[in-house]
Amino acid sequence: MRYVISGGGTGGHIFPAIAIADALKRRMPEAEILFIGAEGRMEMDRVPKAGYKIEGLWISGLTKDLSIVTLPFKLISSLHKAKKILKEFQPDAVIGVGGFASGPTLKAANWLGIPTVIQEQNSYPGKTNRNVGQKAKAICVAYNGLDRWFPSEKIHFTGNPLRGNINGNCNREEAAAYFGVDPQRPVVLLVGGSQGALGINKGISAQIEKFKGSEMQLIWQTGKFYYDEAMKQVKENQLEDNVKPTIFIERMDYAYSVADVVISRAGAISISELALVQKPVIFVPLPTAAEDHQTKNAQQLVDAGAALMVKNDEAELVLIPKLQELLRDKAKQEEMKRNIATFARPNAAEDIVDIIVNVTKKA
Repeated sequence: MRYVISGGGTGGHIFPAIAIADALKRRMPEAEILFIGAEGRMEMDRVPKAGYKIEGLWISGLTKDLSIVTLPFKLISSLHKAKKILKEFQPDAVIGVGGFASGPTLKAANWLGIPTVIQEQNSYPGKTNRNVGQKAKAICVAYNGLDRWFPSEKIHFTGNPLRGNINGNCNREEAAAYFGVDPQRPVVLLVGGSQGALGINKGISAQIEKFKGSEMQLIWQTGKFYYDEAMKQVKENQLEDNVKPTIFIERMDYAYSVADVVISRAGAISISELALVQKPVIFVPLPTAAEDHQTKNAQQLVDAGAALMVKNDEAELVLIPKLQELLRDKAKQEEMKRNIATFARPNAAEDIVDIIVNVTKKA
């Protein structure tokens, strides 16, 4: 069997794509898998590191002044190249995970009569998936209510497939030693992605003095652009024992295991990971995310009593007090753990493979 997986641009698209590929290989070790991504985007680096071949398309969004001029040429080029790749590779199915490359690839697959499957991570689908969803054979989702955009008979509630190393079951003492924190005291984990989250970082900085003399400890993933500023503040306030800035966290299994409370953006994959490890979380959605989908993602959990939310522009005033309040309220933490667990879908990747296989058999 041969499969093409297309999409990327961000980790929120790439990690699910790789998780689906890994699940396909577990099910069918002889399967051939080819990725199609966008030239210059992070998938061109991450996918080969995961052990898969990838082809790049000349495609991007409207992010620069001249993009509106070049976009039609990019679309035509990408459609032709995607069609050429699919004709040569002859996949049994094409899986789209969203992102710039996914649109041209799925459109080309539709032209060639190759069955397509969409994996939509968010509660509000992106433009690419909305455009190609009508002709897909199946649409795998992680939230309810997507029948507003997709045919209800094609929707399958699978959850989001996650990286294989995500769990919260490591030894707490071992995990605490890795980050240099005291396992007997409350630990807060702040994750804002590899680039960091400026709004959350400023929310911490605005009241960082509240960590001094406190039981609170913070593992602070700053991103590369805020790390020096965070370290400066830690040293000026003599907070080396309480606040641990880091550019990037390699051992997320350790981070989730030692964390008592998490502060995070509200990307779909982050939410799925937090549901799996069952952590109380304060979301600070990125307001500039497409169609404000992070706020929509987070709101579903807030409505279910599974999370708290702070607006990005209120973080400097509200974030630390809300964190302190949550750390004091153990009953609230336990309630949030129970409620967020209902959003977990640990078998998402395997369930998506079931659907892909079924679609392929019917083709």
